[in-house]
Amino acid sequence: MSNTRESVEAMINQYVAEVGLSIDQTYNAKNRAWYWMKGSAKIEVFVQEIPMGTYSRFFLRVFSPIFKVPAGKESVVYKKLLELNDKYLGLKLTLMPNSTQIYATFERDIQGMDYNELATTIADLEWWADKLDDELMQEFGTDYISDRR
Repeated sequence: MSNTRESVEAMINQYVAEVGLSIDQTYNAKNRAWYWMKGSAKIEVFVQEIPMGTYSRFFLRVFSPIFKVPAGKESVVYKKLLELNDKYLGLKLTLMPNSTQIYATFERDIQGMDYNELATTIADLEWWADKLDDELMQEFGTDYISDRR
């Protein structure tokens, strides 16, 4: 299956509708991204173009800011995140450059992706983010305020 950015964005719109949200509620045209809440988790979904020399690849990216690393606890937090990355399959916990914001993240090249895979991916990320934001904030005594949106 050869997908285009637009065909995957249409699948995202389908998912949004199937979970009872609307495009008006979730879509930000300026950022070409969708935002919504699942429990206490903030969900962000978009398709990102990655230039590869003479061509580009497109990736589905699903993010959720789950907490900020508290000052002075960096090494214990990073160790815990690496352990969780090994334990929880299909999810990675990431830190963006020059930030203390930890994200639950999923990304995949859009080629070959069908609607069921997209829906499962987003739903899984929603579940993990809503679970982990509470658990990690409680364990490390921090918050998940994010600058993204």
